[in-house]
Amino acid sequence: MHYLLKTEPSAYSFADLQKSDTTIWDGVNNPVAVKHLREMQKGAKLVIYHTGDERTAVGTATVESVDAADPKNPRVKIKAGKSIAAPKTLTEIKASKLFADSPLVRQGRLSVVPLTSAQFDWLTGK
Repeated sequence: MHYLLKTEPSAYSFADLQKSDTTIWDGVNNPVAVKHLREMQKGAKLVIYHTGDERTAVGTATVESVDAADPKNPRVKIKAGKSIAAPKTLTEIKASKLFADSPLVRQGRLSVVPLTSAQFDWLTGK
């Protein structure tokens, strides 16, 4: 399973993740998003998506570890990957049939979104 993680770039950007190389992704409040964090497994591939004015998939990351000891606040350690060469905007994502039933477009406020392999490949240009 692959996932998309949303972040406000003024609070924590993909560039910030690249500088630190790894970070703990926690502090998610939505019960559905928390469930997705708990389900993550080491090695899962991630897309980092900037919210706010950008609304663009900008980079990749990988799950290093998952600590779900506190089921209401799982702590997922992620490692920075690469910038996406041709970042996809929300407008492009909504126009793609791959995302017709995706929570990414149907539940816009969801901060952790599962992705299919085809969606991940399309977002990252693979």
